[in-house]
Amino acid sequence: MGQTLVEKIISAHADHEVHAGELVIANVDVCAVQDGTGPLTVEEFKKLGKDKLYNPERTILFIDHASPSPRKELSNMHTTLRDFSRDYGAVLSEVGSGVCHQRLIESFVNTGEILVGADSHTCTSGALGAFATGMGSTDIAVAMALGKTWLKVPQTFKIVVNGKFNKGICAKDLILHLIGMIGADGATYKALEFHGETIENMEMSERFTIANMAVEAGAKCGLFIPDDKTKEYLEQHGRGDKFKTIKPDIDANYERIIEIDASEIPHTVSCPHTVDNTKPANELNDIKVNQVYVGTCTNGRIEDLRIVAEILKGKKIHDGVRMLICPASRTIYKQALQEGLIEIFLDANATILPPGCGPCVGIHAGILADGEVCLSTQNRNFIGRLGNTKGFIYLSSPYVAAYSAINGFISDK
Repeated sequence: MGQTLVEKIISAHADHEVHAGELVIANVDVCAVQDGTGPLTVEEFKKLGKDKLYNPERTILFIDHASPSPRKELSNMHTTLRDFSRDYGAVLSEVGSGVCHQRLIESFVNTGEILVGADSHTCTSGALGAFATGMGSTDIAVAMALGKTWLKVPQTFKIVVNGKFNKGICAKDLILHLIGMIGADGATYKALEFHGETIENMEMSERFTIANMAVEAGAKCGLFIPDDKTKEYLEQHGRGDKFKTIKPDIDANYERIIEIDASEIPHTVSCPHTVDNTKPANELNDIKVNQVYVGTCTNGRIEDLRIVAEILKGKKIHDGVRMLICPASRTIYKQALQEGLIEIFLDANATILPPGCGPCVGIHAGILADGEVCLSTQNRNFIGRLGNTKGFIYLSSPYVAAYSAINGFISDK
């Protein structure tokens, strides 16, 4: 029987051929935690009685969610991670370095590897052709100690996208459209494997956006077949020698095949308070926005900032709208400076935040007031996600976010 991409990757780490539904123990290449989940992971690791990490050079602790810290309690959590890194030799990604998922794809994860992280959007690295998935803090502690994890091999949905996007349509529109089709639990514990000419023509930044949001349909991971663009990306980040060719078999068994025509996808927006509550942007022109947020592990890459800058250049943000822009990593921030994008944002009256998660999880740097509306390029719009249960979050592409900031209402032109 042929194998899907996820079955092949897990097989290579379980030392025998595996198929969907099997419970396996697999070797782990990279472990990651962030400052929200990391302190609990550290606590659980110490309970195991281990005096060293299995692979300290590939155990990464990220300080990104409350970066820089807005409260002493969070500062103490940061100290926990700094002390653990020093004592056990783990890699520490400090305040201002960027969002863990962006840093992982920039510096740590390679094709065909297994990454486990104590954060649900760990699946972002699946765009590199890796099996990347989020797990609980205790599971990550065990993986850090033993270099192994246990899991059930997921069934796979084959997502086939053909055709050409209309002007201004982004990868974010595609993944929101897909989640709207199948529902927020429509792919629970499945692997989403992306195929088709539209996918093959996508740049890596677009693939990262899609893989990042696979979990918003309940998926265990989102996977892309490694190709020349994957290899080029790894080469650009000093890891070209880590590229490997890996493909699903022609006779692989898929639980479901979903076909999408890219030319039929509109500018898509997720409305409060679930990601699968999607509507075309042009049906939401009556929704006034108080805040527009561009950034996060979903759409904080340089390509996203370029889209926004092109639309904002020479214009001003609408009176009464606060626009927050947060590069996903220090590398992206520096590139945006070099390309003059930051100057365009400042001239348009936007506020630039330091690399990190920013207001996405509702800790600091953009908490909503009661009744306020934020249009965000992030990946979740649950009640309270921006720090106020009485706020309203709409999700969109950077393209729609930029026009909405200028017009003062949800708009795609």
